Amino acid sequence: MDLDRARGVLLGLACGDALGRPVEFTSASEISAKHGRLDEMVGHGTWNQPAGTITDDTEQALCIARSLVEHQTFDPTDIAERFVTWYDSGPFDIGRMTMRSLSRLKHGDQWDEAGQHVWEQSREGQNAGNGSVMRCPPLAIPYANDWGRLVEVSRQSSQITHADPRCTDGCAILNLTVAGLLGDADTPLQDALDYVGADAPDELVAALRPLARGDSPDTLETSGYVVHSLQTALHDGLVVDSAEDAIVTAVNRGGDTDTIGAIAGAVAGARFGVSQLPDRWLSAVDETDELETLAERLVEVA
Repeated sequence: MDLDRARGVLLGLACGDALGRPVEFTSASEISAKHGRLDEMVGHGTWNQPAGTITDDTEQALCIARSLVEHQTFDPTDIAERFVTWYDSGPFDIGRMTMRSLSRLKHGDQWDEAGQHVWEQSREGQNAGNGSVMRCPPLAIPYANDWGRLVEVSRQSSQITHADPRCTDGCAILNLTVAGLLGDADTPLQDALDYVGADAPDELVAALRPLARGDSPDTLETSGYVVHSLQTALHDGLVVDSAEDAIVTAVNRGGDTDTIGAIAGAVAGARFGVSQLPDRWLSAVDETDELETLAERLVEVA
């Protein structure tokens, strides 16, 4: 496996997350009015944090990557415990479904129960957020050559907090796409959709099939709904011609900028490698060194 691309998965995710953090929840027009085309790490803004600060997207991805490296395999119980420890640290950004699921875990639910309970108690429109797809790409590195297992662990990693099939299969499709990119596949998204096949929810497949054909939808939404986030982030990650431009394009669309930027960044990082990410971004993210080391160790796990 190309180490530059493996590093790109984790660092692309972090860069997209950190670039999008200060403009999360703002519109494209508001971003343009204040920043022009935002392509630099800036401070303050949403959450009032220093430039280069990561959010829950990268922090949870770190939990997964650290667990994989320490245990040399996917251990959902350990990952769930790491999520709870992170939750107890008082993160400034955490999604509602994630918070509710981790609270249940903290009070006795097993890893495969909490997210299921929260999903069953959530109404349509609040039951399929993007909180699991944003953190799952580390799994694509050690399981890049074992697609059956990659689908299984991707779904299980989602189930800890997000049990809706649009979320669990969304994680599987995203990670299969990243794995395909790491393996130089010509049609990574199409391959991923073909592999998951009829098991995936129709709404999710319908949103992604046009991208696999090379079509660009007339409208790309930037809400926290998992189908919107995956469609927009995969479009930008797969279509735009450089890693930097893919992340910048995704973030400048507005909306859930940190998460859509993180997903697009992981995809673009797998396409182009960490060497194509701007040094000015990497130097601004405090976790860069650890993420590079974790990527190297995840390749060894593979």
